[in-house]
Amino acid sequence: MAVSANWEKKEGNEGILTINVPADEFEQALDQAFKKVVKDVTLPGFRKGRIPRKIFENRFGVESLYQDAVDMVLPTAYNDAINQTGIFPVDQPQIDIEEIERGKDLVFTCEVTVKPEVKLGEYKGLEVEEESVEVTEEDIENEMKALQESQAELVLKEEGTVEEGNTVVIDFEGFLDGEAFEGGKGENHPLEIGSGQFIPGFEEQLIGKESGEDTEINVTFPVDYHAEDLAGKEAVFKVNIHEIKEKEVPELDDDFAKDVDEDVESLEELKEKKKEELQKEKEQQAENKKREQLIEKVTENAEIDIPKAMIETELDQMMKEFEQKLQMQGMTIDNYFQFSGQSEDELKEQMKNDAELRVKTNLTLEAILEEEKLEVSEEDIDQELEEMASLYNMEKDQILGMLGGNADVLKEDLKIKKAINFIVDESKAV
Repeated sequence: MAVSANWEKKEGNEGILTINVPADEFEQALDQAFKKVVKDVTLPGFRKGRIPRKIFENRFGVESLYQDAVDMVLPTAYNDAINQTGIFPVDQPQIDIEEIERGKDLVFTCEVTVKPEVKLGEYKGLEVEEESVEVTEEDIENEMKALQESQAELVLKEEGTVEEGNTVVIDFEGFLDGEAFEGGKGENHPLEIGSGQFIPGFEEQLIGKESGEDTEINVTFPVDYHAEDLAGKEAVFKVNIHEIKEKEVPELDDDFAKDVDEDVESLEELKEKKKEELQKEKEQQAENKKREQLIEKVTENAEIDIPKAMIETELDQMMKEFEQKLQMQGMTIDNYFQFSGQSEDELKEQMKNDAELRVKTNLTLEAILEEEKLEVSEEDIDQELEEMASLYNMEKDQILGMLGGNADVLKEDLKIKKAINFIVDESKAV
């Protein structure tokens, strides 16, 4: 479409985009609008949809076609004007028709919010502290203890009382002012003492009790408890302890090592293998922390007037991501709101600062990419496919198939990755 466009920047990130659609193209749109509208028009003496154009216009006026014609012209004209002026809108425009008359150019204006300009601060030669990645004997001991815990079995405690770390099997029922309350009853419930599964004070009062004992537990619900009718209330739980179980931890020996990892023959081999894994893990953690610190610094150093529309868009994206995580945990967003006592607006307000930071970070990294003229090559894309294939233990063609056969979808993420790699490579270790 042969439109002409003019962009006039106003204060901040706002501006007016004026678009002229030539008279002949507007006439073509009027023709299309007539063909669409006439199908549903009935006049005496004419079959439905067969009214001549001249009679239609005499009866209803050409103005009756204007709205449909504008609807047909506007999307293409707007996109062409954006490409022509090189602006980057970040929100839906507010559109006003300035001139509309048959035989003349159609003129309309758009109030547009555009991507903000970024004033980069210091981003090269930034100092960042190098963390130690040495694996200590204490690290290996802790790893062995964690492995022991993971292989531990719960066995019935024949003698003694409830201790921290024991698991008790209990019946319980809660009462407010002598009346049982809904949701406060359970039978044969396994509870690890010290897990924090129950409200504060409950688990601690079971310590020292014996198997088969009946007891009463006095607690106060937290003031921010999700059930409003219980929040801040004092309650009494009647509890019967059926069983006490304790963890039986296996011995650290060669047999234990073989049970944990069939590829090793001894405890020493297992320790050496875990040392190598911990070394790689610590190196990766240190690298991630270094990158995060540098990203935070370059973002802080940049000056950007971020449009509200971009923050709102990012908030919507964060809400979608949050909802997907909940679904993976078997929970809906409505369940979460009910359980947490939060509303959608309250959750968004809680996320707002993070959303603004994410927008600012991405804009800053995009600006660095442009300033340094960094490009994503076909080799970069191919390498990313190789890494993804290795990570997910799949063939490269399978990964490509999951991307719809178009590896270019990786480009935007790779651009950000390239900008981050640049500031890391340019940094100084201290």
